[in-house]
Amino acid sequence: MLIKNNDPAAPCPSEITGMDLYQGRRRFLRQASALGGALWLGQAEANPAPAQLPPFKPGQPLPDEPLTSLDTLTSYGNFYEFGPNKDSPGRNAHTLKTRPWSVEVDGEVLKPRRFDLDELLRLAPLEERIYRLRCVEGWSAVVPWIGFPLAELIRRVQPTGNARYLELWSLADPVQMPFVQYPTLDWPYREALRLDEAMHPLAILAVGLYGQVLPKPNGAPIRLVVPWKYGFKSGKSIVRIRFLEQQPRTSWMKAAPDEYGFYANVNPAVSHPRWSQAKERRLGEFFRRPTLPFNGYAAQVASLYAGMDLHRNY
Repeated sequence: MLIKNNDPAAPCPSEITGMDLYQGRRRFLRQASALGGALWLGQAEANPAPAQLPPFKPGQPLPDEPLTSLDTLTSYGNFYEFGPNKDSPGRNAHTLKTRPWSVEVDGEVLKPRRFDLDELLRLAPLEERIYRLRCVEGWSAVVPWIGFPLAELIRRVQPTGNARYLELWSLADPVQMPFVQYPTLDWPYREALRLDEAMHPLAILAVGLYGQVLPKPNGAPIRLVVPWKYGFKSGKSIVRIRFLEQQPRTSWMKAAPDEYGFYANVNPAVSHPRWSQAKERRLGEFFRRPTLPFNGYAAQVASLYAGMDLHRNY
């Protein structure tokens, strides 16, 4: 079922995005439900693959904060494998080939295996999750993701008693992703979560947004979404998930350990060394708005960090 946010600061259905967009998306949801998941709207691959999906489970009404437009989401963002600028993914990610695709799951698990994309799409019913997205750089968005809980995959592979973390690897192919030839980061891009964070029902693997297949600039064909953390924690174009006993060093921790910590929970009280995190600019808006602790999901996730010093564990 769709996770509800009971935080008083959380979205509630009063201000809806444009009616034409809203009704169009609702029409898609009704049609997808009626078809029993027969066709995946928006499939536009150079190498088409079977579009059969499990039944799509519609989300609840849109939140009090208007959705960020699809055009904005696909034309503004960070995906350094395709270039250093905000418009680089939108201009360059067309070279990404998302079929065939598989994700290898290994490490401290009893049942290591490689999932192809269609197997992943059948792990659990797809759900719409309307989440805030907060970038560490100070901009934010509201995104209608489509995906399933990361916990569903974790249960299938049965972590051992030694598993305390999982590390997610992104694709790093210099043919498809020419900017991995530059030492911007230690490629492939790697992010990680503590196991209890990964098992939390808010953490999902996203395969779509706005009722269509996940666009290439947004991390197609499958990416992590952890809404209470800064966006760089949500690895894109995932090809490997490795379960570990020891906390790994992630790509941004290696690049700038004083700026990007392992947890990266959204925290307006802890500034980045080069700017304040107290406010953010929502894409499409002019004025900045206050940033919410844990990006507005404190009621659900703050207990994960009980007793921790969130200034030290940034």
